[in-house]
Amino acid sequence: MCADVVKESTAVRLDEELTRSQSLGRMPSVSAGLIRGDGLVWTGAVGGIAGDTPPGADVQYRIGSITKTFVAVLVMRLREEGLITLSDPVERWVPDTPFGDRTVRQLLTHTGGLSAEPPGSWWERSPGVSGDRMREIWSADQVVDEAGRRHHYSNLGFAVLGELVQRLKDAPWFEVLAAEVLQPLGMTRTTLTPQGAATSGWAVHPYAEVVMPERVQETGWMAPAGQLWSTVTDLARWARFIAGDTEGVLPASVVARMREPQAVTDGDEWTSGQGLGFQLVRHAGTRFCGHGGSMPGFQAGLLVDPATGTGVVRLTNCTTVSPGAASSLRLWEVLQECEPTPPAVWSPVPAVDADALALTGQWFWGTSVGVIRIDADGRLVLESVSGMMPTSRFTRIDGDRWRGDGAYFTDEVLRVERDTQNRVTCLNVGTFVLTRAPYQPGDVIPGGLERGWPTR
Repeated sequence: MCADVVKESTAVRLDEELTRSQSLGRMPSVSAGLIRGDGLVWTGAVGGIAGDTPPGADVQYRIGSITKTFVAVLVMRLREEGLITLSDPVERWVPDTPFGDRTVRQLLTHTGGLSAEPPGSWWERSPGVSGDRMREIWSADQVVDEAGRRHHYSNLGFAVLGELVQRLKDAPWFEVLAAEVLQPLGMTRTTLTPQGAATSGWAVHPYAEVVMPERVQETGWMAPAGQLWSTVTDLARWARFIAGDTEGVLPASVVARMREPQAVTDGDEWTSGQGLGFQLVRHAGTRFCGHGGSMPGFQAGLLVDPATGTGVVRLTNCTTVSPGAASSLRLWEVLQECEPTPPAVWSPVPAVDADALALTGQWFWGTSVGVIRIDADGRLVLESVSGMMPTSRFTRIDGDRWRGDGAYFTDEVLRVERDTQNRVTCLNVGTFVLTRAPYQPGDVIPGGLERGWPTR
């Protein structure tokens, strides 16, 4: 499964931390894993109820809203196939909703102004209803805000996205997921209903040391919002997918776009945000991507740092974790304390493009200073030295045209401009004219120069 594991001393610390969390959180059981590089480097399991399936890395738990990340990937696959665009209104694909003018993107990012829950009884604890029944009972009450105004989490929105997948693929959304995503990734233990070794869900009394079994409901049309079951092992593979190891299911660049912040979910603090179906968390100077999940009897969490491929999965079988239990990121902190992520070993590339190499070195935008270098992937990297030079990266389109793929110049085109003797005179990106010296040569500066620099 993985090329390496943590040191024995690190494993002891992690086991202690997991046990402490289980005890303080009063969790009937907890299974967890840490991912780094190609797979799991540590797994742990604590607790268990007599007569129930003991916890373990390959034991299924219900993962709740982590389901939404799988649905989001199916939607992005439809986009890659040219079947939809993210700006399509919902009514184009799923008719007869009270929010047909809201876009696919807004549903993915929870910015459509939809109600958090569907109409009717508490859907997570009630037998699921069909889409036809939902159409009979929903109303204008399911629109609670104007489109695009702010983040407002909506389980209802993801149920609609599941129907969108079903309509465009002419097959149930989970069948599409199994064939197009789970099977290629080898995730055989992620299922719509519990299969094989699976734990039960429990309610822990808040003021007494007793538990009560929770009833598991099949959620029907709402299933895309939180139905799935999975394991630590399978979710470790999903963490690697989110970090960019996509196995052809989606281009890594598309998954990277899904990780980009689309909305801030906690206001001025900006410790949590929303991407295209993924939740974002900023912690200890690191931006994590993944999702949390809860259903009656279960809590789940998956977070991964795409920059290092280090992530954590924690699954537990209780409706509510008691106060005092550390978050799943505490396991990541222990790993970082004991075995910090090592820097990548540098090695040279065989060769670089001669034209690109000629563009490296110092450049000026007016009096602002920047430096261009070439990274290992052959991209131009513009780094600010001083002044207002925007930092960015550029990938070659063709010849003397490069497209920005980071920061201020994202999707802008950088053009290498040349004189009649094919010598580079300047770089022009979105009307920013970069020259080899401050405001020189003057004939390429927009508006010209009032006069040159005073010289003797």
